Amino acid sequence: MKTYTVAVLGATGAVGQEMIKILAERDFPVGKLVPLASARSVGKTVTFKGQEVAIQEACDTAFEGVDIVLGAAENDIAQKFAPAIVASGAVFVDNSSAFRLDPNVPLVVPEINPEDVKQHKGIISNPNCSTIITCTAVNALNAVAPIKSMVVSSYQAVSGAGAGGPIELMNEVEALRKGETYEPKVFSHQIAYNLIPQIGGEQYEGYTSEEMKLQNEGRKIMHLPELKVAMTCVRVPVVRSHSISVALRFDKKVTVAEAREIIAQAPGCKLVDDLSKKMYPMPLDTSDQDIVFVGRIRPDLTDDNGLCLWCCGDQVRKGAATNAIQIAELLVK
Repeated sequence: MKTYTVAVLGATGAVGQEMIKILAERDFPVGKLVPLASARSVGKTVTFKGQEVAIQEACDTAFEGVDIVLGAAENDIAQKFAPAIVASGAVFVDNSSAFRLDPNVPLVVPEINPEDVKQHKGIISNPNCSTIITCTAVNALNAVAPIKSMVVSSYQAVSGAGAGGPIELMNEVEALRKGETYEPKVFSHQIAYNLIPQIGGEQYEGYTSEEMKLQNEGRKIMHLPELKVAMTCVRVPVVRSHSISVALRFDKKVTVAEAREIIAQAPGCKLVDDLSKKMYPMPLDTSDQDIVFVGRIRPDLTDDNGLCLWCCGDQVRKGAATNAIQIAELLVK
């Protein structure tokens, strides 16, 4: 079997660590792993298939001889190193938002638009976590009846803000238990026992940057250039796995029975939908795995051509690391 030299840019972060874990889990044909991070991490190691691998400093020359670079760093780092990655001949599968809306860069969810990978010119973008989860949940329905619009609310776990999110939640809970105060550092307000209805800065007409991603990225992924999305993103005191409420408007009627049958067979989805038995997608059940659970499917009482549903998925895995590795798997095929 042919093997590949795979670099992970941002190997010490939450997504980078998950990428390394999933490369081993999925038995990706890694001949050599090159974990890359900032200079302060040089000398540390990561564990890959039982072996300790030294972290190297990310620099332009670090990509020489690399076949695939999995990006798990911020936009500025992705933009800084993208030219050197492409010049080296490697393919950059980037998890940041730096190139997602670039018309020359494919934006891919393998269950939805795998053929778009063939259009790459050295860079392929991984979509936003909530976009991946939502589009995976609804794409099979879109194939039957094109989606005209969506009204969406996301309930996003604290780990979506990075490794410091869960730590801050736990520290606040402990401080409150002791009757002490804790000054938030990761979030703009206390997240323990609270909801924060803002993720990202204001971008358009009162919508945040996070809220605009589902419309802008969803259009590109599902090849729906006229798709309209009104989204509200909320940070919730859940450690892992994002939950999303979706009201779909189609160009024709789709019954609940049809939708259930379609979603039960959709790639990347699991139908969990029995209200009488209290069976529906929940963050605890969807954490640390790669399937998007879909349930609470019911008619939209405001639109005869509408359906409502609820979905959950692990935003660190399917919403980031696993999706990137699935893209890499398409490349090596």
